[in-house]
Amino acid sequence: MVDFTVFKGSKGGKIVKSQTNRELGHDEVLIKITHSGVCGTDEHYKEADMVLGHEGAGIVEEVGSSVNAYSKGDSVGWGFQQSSCGHCKQCLTGRETLCPERAMYGTANFDTGSFAHHAIRKAAYIFAIPASIPREFAAPLMCGGATVFNALHSFGAKSAHRVGVIGVGGLGHLAIQFAAKMGSEVVVFSTTDSKKAEAMRLGATEFVATKGVSELQLSGQIDHLLVTTSQQPDWKQFLPIMAPGGTIYPLSVSSEDLKMPYMPIISNELKLQGSLVAARQVHREMLEFAALHQIRPIIETFPLTVDGIVQSMEKLEEGKMRYRAVLVAE
Repeated sequence: MVDFTVFKGSKGGKIVKSQTNRELGHDEVLIKITHSGVCGTDEHYKEADMVLGHEGAGIVEEVGSSVNAYSKGDSVGWGFQQSSCGHCKQCLTGRETLCPERAMYGTANFDTGSFAHHAIRKAAYIFAIPASIPREFAAPLMCGGATVFNALHSFGAKSAHRVGVIGVGGLGHLAIQFAAKMGSEVVVFSTTDSKKAEAMRLGATEFVATKGVSELQLSGQIDHLLVTTSQQPDWKQFLPIMAPGGTIYPLSVSSEDLKMPYMPIISNELKLQGSLVAARQVHREMLEFAALHQIRPIIETFPLTVDGIVQSMEKLEEGKMRYRAVLVAE
């Protein structure tokens, strides 16, 4: 039996320091957490009685009796998905994120997460972190990086396509880097010009400020449009710039209805593509790609304590984070 410190949400949103007592299963790995990303999804669960965090990175301390893929001392990370059935059509075709029995953050294993000193995870659902990626940068890739990479990788985006990214934030600044390194022209849309220089440095080829503009002016139409802002864009601005047959990806999480004009979707045969976090092989390829091209999230660090968690989540909620918060174990 293993005892370790965890940090949970609670009714009212107060962060609570607590203890988890758990037995290491034969197919599981005990990980000493060194870093955890803070994701917008964590805010959605801060009033739940569960251990928060799903962008974990750390060092393997112990492995279960049937685990051969990892050894003590390995640098590993994990993300949003915890397990799946392993035998349904989705699992057998590499789409286990759609498994009917999938276990995801916020729906299972409420006593373990990445806001903690340790975690116990299924060995089949953790990932080796390449040696060239320090864990403080690897942690935000486990959800934020995997989310944008999956959209670009899994639904037909090609290097000859023009990729649009709405928002230069936690997801957007990673989407710019991945799309640029994949060889695409990257057009960034932001409210004002304040982030233009940074967007261009990250790999954008064009930048468009949208505030107060009724008609967006850019050099060419968009084949793939990634929506990374928490608020829906003005679709009357964006639908006219989509290339015929183009695809729109709403990547940020919202409980609101998605509403857009009807006829432009039909007349230009536009596609609205849902995209979850990456399946495991896509996740592995994301880490390999990030290592090869030295893709790094821009991070702010906070201590992995109650105060550090509160400070990071408040700054994230206020929209002042540039661009991913990382909790660092003391």
